Amino acid sequence: MIARTRERTTLVELLFRHPVVGIVGVRQVGKTTLARYLRRGMRTPPVYFDLENPEHLARLSDPMLALKGLRGLIVIDEVQRKPDIFNILRVLVDRRPLPARFLILGSASPELMQHGAETLAGRIHYHELRGFSLDEVGQRFADRLWLRGGFPKAFLASSNTASAEWRRGFLSTFLERDLPQLGVNIRSATLRRLWMMLAHYHGQIWNSSEFARSFGVADTTVRNYLDLLTSALVVRQIPAWHENIGKR
Repeated sequence: MIARTRERTTLVELLFRHPVVGIVGVRQVGKTTLARYLRRGMRTPPVYFDLENPEHLARLSDPMLALKGLRGLIVIDEVQRKPDIFNILRVLVDRRPLPARFLILGSASPELMQHGAETLAGRIHYHELRGFSLDEVGQRFADRLWLRGGFPKAFLASSNTASAEWRRGFLSTFLERDLPQLGVNIRSATLRRLWMMLAHYHGQIWNSSEFARSFGVADTTVRNYLDLLTSALVVRQIPAWHENIGKR
């Protein structure tokens, strides 16, 4: 396991300043592991709810009853499975004195982040967790990071073959299950083609018209596909740098 010291420090500081902190990122990027690593240095272990666990989900069938008596840090994992909980959190974090702080973990969803931002305006701060970076793994593992990518299970796999096998399985699951759950209603075969094309254009200038001709659709449609993958945090767009020299 790689100790993500910088991420842990950032998280502790955010929890000190904000009553609700949300860690967002794609599946398998290490959100749950980071939350569990965070509680090692705490005197009082946080209360942990995993909404993929039927028992925990049942305990939160009445969120107000389950949460209002808790103290300290409360972690709610896979929060996108119960978006109505944001309304309850708004009431709970407005109490004075504040008896508890909340750390919520979830896959990135435009609707989820918008709903949370509207309901918990001024109370929540989102932190995007990405894969391993070079300063986390060290310079001697730079080649492995370049080859395998920053997903923990891919990077820490026992061999390059095992890493590639994991990535193929992750891609299929992400396109066929995760994206539909996030509200993306596009055929997985279409997204897979787009994904492969984007991989070949990695680090190059984006040309919507060229992609559109390959897909046989309008360039605005392809642009929408790209924005969907960006909102799901699996693609990063770097805007063009420009300067208006006519103004000072």
